[in-house]
Amino acid sequence: MNKTKYKKIVKDLTPQESTIINTIIAFIVGGTIGLLSCFLFNFFSNYYEEQLSISFTLLVLIIISSLVTSLGFADSLFSKFKCGLIIPITGFAHSITSSLIDYKREGFLNMGSNAFKLAGSVILYGIVSAIILTLIKVIIHV
Repeated sequence: MNKTKYKKIVKDLTPQESTIINTIIAFIVGGTIGLLSCFLFNFFSNYYEEQLSISFTLLVLIIISSLVTSLGFADSLFSKFKCGLIIPITGFAHSITSSLIDYKREGFLNMGSNAFKLAGSVILYGIVSAIILTLIKVIIHV
């Protein structure tokens, strides 16, 4: 079988997804998480100062995401809602919790050392892009 036929077969068998529908779903789900975050922040703001309210809001989102991952139905949610769940802090919490679950058989110390295997690249590229963008901002404003 030549390369062209193989590529055609792969293309024919690969499920096609609608970019527009995925974008709308991600927008709605991401917006819902943002709305939930606003409600949580406003709730915590009634009792605590602003910085602490932000911390509690993020903590609740992390706990919910980690709990959903631990219970085993996060993968189906992430496959349905895609970037709406993956991009916010919930996706980061999911990646760390998934790593912890994968390495739980190796013991507590190995779990901790492997926790950031999946999320490590996100942290690395986030820091590098933040440095580059900050340098560009400084150069533009000088």
